[in-house]
Amino acid sequence: MAKSYGAAVALLAATLVADAVESTRAAAPFSGSPQAVTLAEPQDREASGLAASRRTPGLLWVHSDSAREPLLHAVAADTGELRGRIRVRGVTNVDWEDVASFERDGQAWLVVGDIGDNHASRPAILLHFVVEPDAAQLAPTKETEVVPAYTLRVVFEDLARDCESLAIDAREGAVYLLSKREPVPRLYRLPLGPSNSLVVARRVGTVPHLPQPDFLQRLLKTPGGRYRGEPTAMDFASDGSAAVVLTYGDTLLFPRAANESWAEALAKTPLVLAPHDLPQAEAACFSAAGNALYVASEESLRLLRYDRAR
Repeated sequence: MAKSYGAAVALLAATLVADAVESTRAAAPFSGSPQAVTLAEPQDREASGLAASRRTPGLLWVHSDSAREPLLHAVAADTGELRGRIRVRGVTNVDWEDVASFERDGQAWLVVGDIGDNHASRPAILLHFVVEPDAAQLAPTKETEVVPAYTLRVVFEDLARDCESLAIDAREGAVYLLSKREPVPRLYRLPLGPSNSLVVARRVGTVPHLPQPDFLQRLLKTPGGRYRGEPTAMDFASDGSAAVVLTYGDTLLFPRAANESWAEALAKTPLVLAPHDLPQAEAACFSAAGNALYVASEESLRLLRYDRAR
């Protein structure tokens, strides 16, 4: 009798969870199955960051993970074809984990996040700010060299921690970072402008409602198993209306009200988009116009696009 009652309770709980997830999917403004193209780069299948160009419509910037060349690849969003490469001169790819784009005072920028720290042992992480080149400077057969306009050396206020998620709010003049390897990821904020001093990233909140692996998934030591709830990328829509957070298991949308801070918006339960089903999803961004979301992966050259529901 007790076993029967326990099984019934477990079944009811599972049904309620499934219904809740399904309802968030139904309400999502980006709906349907994501469309896919094949990326020409990075050929090493280590896509770790994505950003939409703020200078050239239909162009995305993508880069490889740690210990690779300090290169950003420009690819066509609709076909995945290579449009060019830029080499960030004078820097090393220690552990590049994300890239973000923004526009300020009429200038388009890219921010390379050398922010990975698997063992939480780096004395500082690095943010390299480069002026985005014009498309006329790019060609598939050559590299274009750029020098960072400035680099921020950043420490977290509460000790070093791993991080793979970077987003920019140009209107607010702020960089946001989201930690990775902890039960409840922590959200940090730091100023966007240049500094010759060590910059402290201040904790402003947490992101407590990322979907977590179930009992069986926790038994698998894989990105799609016990690690599926860990955040690997973050981006803000250019109009400030939403944030996307990518985990190994899900693409998650956090709508933001006009009077909300990013900390308040990211503290809410997210909308769960259609499954990305990627082996190790680590890169995500909004399109510059905000009408699409792009997701890419390590161990795959697939570029997924979620379109805004009409």
